Amino acid sequence: MLKFYYTKLSVNARRIWVSLLEKNLEFEPILLKLNGDQFQPEFTKINPFHHIPVLVDDDFTVIESLAILDYLEAKYPDPSFLPSAEPKSIAKMRSLELVTVNELPPASIVIMREMLELPVENKKLEIAKKQIGAVLQYFEDNLAENSPYFFGERLTLADIVAGTAVPSIPFLGISFDGYPKVKQWCEGLQKRASWQQTEPTEEELMRSKAILKAILERK
Repeated sequence: MLKFYYTKLSVNARRIWVSLLEKNLEFEPILLKLNGDQFQPEFTKINPFHHIPVLVDDDFTVIESLAILDYLEAKYPDPSFLPSAEPKSIAKMRSLELVTVNELPPASIVIMREMLELPVENKKLEIAKKQIGAVLQYFEDNLAENSPYFFGERLTLADIVAGTAVPSIPFLGISFDGYPKVKQWCEGLQKRASWQQTEPTEEELMRSKAILKAILERK
């Protein structure tokens, strides 16, 4: 059986969790508290970089969330989360994935520092907010009117990757006003059982603030 190492507060892990549920795969969820358990020999043997998510399939281990998604898609292609084999569609999907993982986190961390009352330069804060606005506009431009997903009626990896990260943006104090297609897309995704099952509770989010503040204070 597949073993899935995760924590509920990790967006990177959540995209794997959603994919496992959407593909109706059996798996053993192994919760890490990130209280030092990620540095224990049992885990560093699996991932020497001591971060999650990790997927273990018998004697094969996959790290890095996008690589895990690709592995699941290749090994369990039904249902498929690829838009088509057409080059432009594949390129668009990959672009949406990579914009999510490369552009959102650095900007979000800057804004989180302000929310947690940690030192942050006003200029960096301004740049971070503009960066998130640029990401939202990119997503807005790639969604069609009244389309539930980036590729029409078909759920793809682009929706899974971006859709497990973007709905939390309003918690950073950034509104979806001006991005109506993004707002509608997020609302639709959050009605899916896989999104609801993997959504952290308010209590878990509150507990995470102290952990996040401690991590950012060291940076």
